Amino acid sequence: QVQLVESGGGLVQAGGSLRLSCAASGRTFDYYAMAWFRQAPGKERALVARISWSGGSTGYADSVKGRFTISRNNSKNTIYLQMNNLKPEDTAVYYCAASTIYGLEDYEYRHWGQGTQVTVSS
Repeated sequence: QVQLVESGGGLVQAGGSLRLSCAASGRTFDYYAMAWFRQAPGKERALVARISWSGGSTGYADSVKGRFTISRNNSKNTIYLQMNNLKPEDTAVYYCAASTIYGLEDYEYRHWGQGTQVTVSS
């Protein structure tokens, strides 16, 4: 079982940066692929970025490529999402998720955090 807690959200102006963190409990953290999803009002939850259990593989939504970076520190049971050059369309609730497979879809992720709000003003 893995429990996830996100932090680092907030209000930022367009062009600014934020770093989200997701702390995981449980001794098997490094066996899980991890991902960040986001859900904007009136829209479906969508994958933002994912990272394999070792950190050797990462993937990004086209809308964030070159601006966001996902990383993990298995010794700290934590993953991060560095978000640069933020745009108003990045405004959403961001969720951390864990899966035993390096999946693309939200249904492939069994464990979820409570979410953290990111708001980007223009």
